[in-house]
Amino acid sequence: MLDKIAHYFDFQQRALGLQAYRAEVIGSNIANAETPYYKAVDFDFKAALQAQTDKQGGLSMAMTDPRHIAGQAAGAGAVPLQYRSAVQPSLDGNTVDMNVERGAFADNALQYQTTLAFLNKRIGGLNAAIQGSGNGG
Repeated sequence: MLDKIAHYFDFQQRALGLQAYRAEVIGSNIANAETPYYKAVDFDFKAALQAQTDKQGGLSMAMTDPRHIAGQAAGAGAVPLQYRSAVQPSLDGNTVDMNVERGAFADNALQYQTTLAFLNKRIGGLNAAIQGSGNGG
C-alpha cells in the first residue's frame, strides 16, 4: 500500500530533487562570478528528468576512483553538467553572465514552486480520500 503511495509522488519527488540540484549549480555559478577562469555550468533539466523517468530508479554516484564506495545518490549528482557558452567573453576568462544566471535562477525557482503546488494538490487529494470528505484534489 505504501509503495503505491510512494509511486504516486515519484515524479514530483524526482523533479524537486533535480530542481534543487539545479539551484545549487546556478548558485555556484553566481558565487564564482568574480573567479578568474571559472566556467559557468548548467544541465538540461528536461533531459535529466526524462533520463530519471526512463530509468525508474535513483541516480548513481559518479565513481572517479576505483577506491570509491558504490552507493545511491540522494540527489542528482550524476547529472552531466555542461559548460555554458559565454555571451560576452570576459578578459579574465570567466564565462559567468549574471543576467543569464539571474534569469535561470528565477526560472528554476518558479518551476520549483509550481512543482510544490502540484505536490500539495496531490497530497490534498489523498488526504480528502482518506478522510472521505470528497472535496479534495
